[in-house]
Parts: sequence; structure tokens; C-alpha cells
Amino acid sequence: MKNIFTYGILCALIFSGFCSCGKKSKASGESSRPVIIAYVGGYNGLVDVDKISPNKITHINYAFVDVKDGKAFLTNEATDTTNFRKLNELRQQNPDLKILISIGGWSWSRNFSDAVLTTEGQKTFAKSAVEIMKNNNLDGVDIDWEYPALPGDVGNVYRPEDKHNYTLMFAAIRDELDALEKETDKKYLLTTAVGGFQQFVDSTEMNKAQEYLDYVNIMTYDSQSNEQAIHHTNLYPSEKYPQKQGADVAVKAYLAAGVPAEKLVMGIAFYGRAFNLKKGASKGIGDPVAEQIRGRGYTYIKDSLVNQNEYYRYWDESARAPYLFNFYKGVFVTYDDEESVKEKCQYVLDNKMGGVMFWEYSSDPKEYLLNEINKVLK
Repeated sequence: MKNIFTYGILCALIFSGFCSCGKKSKASGESSRPVIIAYVGGYNGLVDVDKISPNKITHINYAFVDVKDGKAFLTNEATDTTNFRKLNELRQQNPDLKILISIGGWSWSRNFSDAVLTTEGQKTFAKSAVEIMKNNNLDGVDIDWEYPALPGDVGNVYRPEDKHNYTLMFAAIRDELDALEKETDKKYLLTTAVGGFQQFVDSTEMNKAQEYLDYVNIMTYDSQSNEQAIHHTNLYPSEKYPQKQGADVAVKAYLAAGVPAEKLVMGIAFYGRAFNLKKGASKGIGDPVAEQIRGRGYTYIKDSLVNQNEYYRYWDESARAPYLFNFYKGVFVTYDDEESVKEKCQYVLDNKMGGVMFWEYSSDPKEYLLNEINKVLK
């Protein structure tokens, strides 16, 4: 930095300190380098940290912490705490690595609405979340509520009040983190994973919620249909079918809702979605679906399916997304690959977004996609 700018920058920093008003954001401590956030699943048991490359990522979001009796809750405490200890050891290789607990997810969002229904409940939940983070020497809290004011998994509680309580929940967690920061003189992160569809935007107050958040991780995947073969993690809308969905659409929706670009993080799928198509399927994309079948991780897709055993790869130029179609078996597979990941990462750079996140690390053990992310973003 040239000396001529030093005085002005110093004044700006001092002024910003007086005007922070207790709210935290990316600008208050995070690097401007694009983040690479890895969701690591602890719900399957012990995490094999030897298969994690800490120098290829900036953050780990540990999935998942449950919500029970109004509090954040470790369902398998012995396993989770062992995982936290092992993940912390990765800092020996990358001292800048940040590790967060991710609360919720598809299968553990049932009790969010009840937990944060009242002011007292919000405080209790916030305190319990930060306590788990603090006790395990972690760096922040990620909320993956699927979904506020909308149905998610079967049995999930949801109500109209969720829309405002979603914001108040973040405010309560941020208050707890602020108090801890004063004790430790350490910056703590608060992030969230959000749906990549307009209904989620409409069911929340993202312009208000983002004030308490460092990053907003858009789940720009799982937009598949059980009626028609469409992409589940495309960058742009496809011209091959009428549904106008894609990461670009989701990003623009959150920008319009008031979330700054530098806080938005684009989701990348390390797995595919697969479908049996109805008889007569001739092109794969756009054909009627008979049923969804087991999808696989990208390492398996690349090594065992792409252009093998009559699973031919096609590229949808309009969507900037690949897909596989097996004409003889009538099977369609939608997924991310190196080409689509490169496109997404370049989009992040071009639009000055916060970075990328991916679900889930173990789905691509050979790190084909993570290596591509690093080529573009580092």
C-alpha cells in the first residue's frame, strides 16, 4: 500500500469502528479472497480427516448439529466431539482454517420454529449454539434451517412467524458471539445456508438478516423435478425445458432482496441426481420421469459412468451444465463436473461474490472438483 493512502485508511478504519453498531459482517474481519467452504458430514460417524485437504479450503461447516428442547444439541456427542478434535488438528497444516458447526439440514430442521418462537427461546437457542462452538474450540455457527415458514421434511414445524423470527434468531446468536468476542478478542463467524429458490427469499427478511451474517450460502442444487428430467445444479436456465431455474436466477433473487454480493456464496454439488425415465425417452433432458433412483458422488460418476457403459455425457450450452443419458436403460443423471465448476467459479469472480461452498466433501474423494475450484479461485 502506498504511504500516501495510509492516513486516509487509518481514519476510515477508526470511523468504521465507531459505526459498527454491534453488527458484524464479512468486512469486519474476513479476507477478501474468495472463500471455499466445505460441508463435512459428521452424521455418518467418525470423519476421516486424512481424506481432507485443509490447504484447498478456507472453511469447514460440520454437518449437523440437531435442535432439541429449544437448544442446539449433539445427538452423538462422543462421535461429534471426537470429530471436532480431529478437525481442529487440521489447523496444523492450515492455521487460517475456520471450522463452524452447521445446525439443521434437511433431516434436523423439525424443531427450529418452536425453538425460536419467543424472545426467551431465541436467547436460549443462541446461547446453546455458541456454547457448543466455544467448548469445542470452533470459529462460528452456520444455520441450515430447511425451511422457515415453508414445509421441508415430513413432520417439520413451520409457521408464518418464522419469517421474522428467522431474523431475530440471527440477532440473538450475533449478540452471544459479540459477548464472547469481548472475552477472547477473537472474531467469530455467523453464516447461513439458504434455499436457491424464490419462495425461500419471500419467506424470509434477507435484507435484515444479512446484517448479522458473514456469508449467505446459496444451495444452488437439488432443483430437480420428479416429473421431468431437468438439471439439479445448473448455472443458467436451460432452453431445453420451460422451468427457469439456475444459480444465476438465485443469486439475482438474493441481490434483489438486499444481500450484498460479497456475502453471497454459490453452492456446488459434489454429487449427482439420477432418474429412470418413462418409456420412449429419446433425449434425456426434458423427457418425462418415471422415478428418482440413487445418485452417486462425482468421483464415481467420473470414473465409472461418464462415456462408459452407454452413459454418454452431453453439455447443455444454455445452462452451462452437463448431464448423462443412457438411451438403452432410460437413465438420466444431472451433476456438476470440472467444466461446470469452472464456469461457476468464474461467475463468482466476475460478480465479486464471496466465494463457493460445496456439499459434501466425501462425495468426491479424489477431489476432482475441489482441484478445479482451486485452479480458478486461488
